[in-house]
Amino acid sequence: METVRTSNEMETKKLASTLAALVKPGMTILLEGELGAGKTTFTKGFAEGLGIDRVIKSPTYTLIREYTQGRLPLYHMDLYRLEDTGAEEMGLDEYFEGDGVCVIEWGSVVKEDLPEEHLLIQIKTSLDDIDKRELKLTAVGQAYESLLEELEHERRN
Repeated sequence: METVRTSNEMETKKLASTLAALVKPGMTILLEGELGAGKTTFTKGFAEGLGIDRVIKSPTYTLIREYTQGRLPLYHMDLYRLEDTGAEEMGLDEYFEGDGVCVIEWGSVVKEDLPEEHLLIQIKTSLDDIDKRELKLTAVGQAYESLLEELEHERRN
């Protein structure tokens, strides 16, 4: 596990962009945090790192937004609304096993339908400064442990 603190939106997006440059097809990033914690801001930086120049919006009502013009396709999901119904009928496996990368907000509400191996990023805002964030990155699986090592190396250089 690695903890990263950012002081503003730009730093949060830069971290996400750096991570995006390292991901491989079929990877899954889970974003957890309260409303307004910065999950969509993180995804905007991630999309920039993939070379996607479209406007990134939260998929709260559409559940999944697909962005296909970058280095890898980005499948941005917000699964909060599935808390009561589950995700069994959604065909999420096709995204997880596809040629892109999935960034999932509120994945914990359908944890049993998500890949066992993933990168979990828990985002918390600072109580004393709304612009500051603490991001806890937890790798589940060897590929994601390697990803975190690469990210740490990139951030030091």
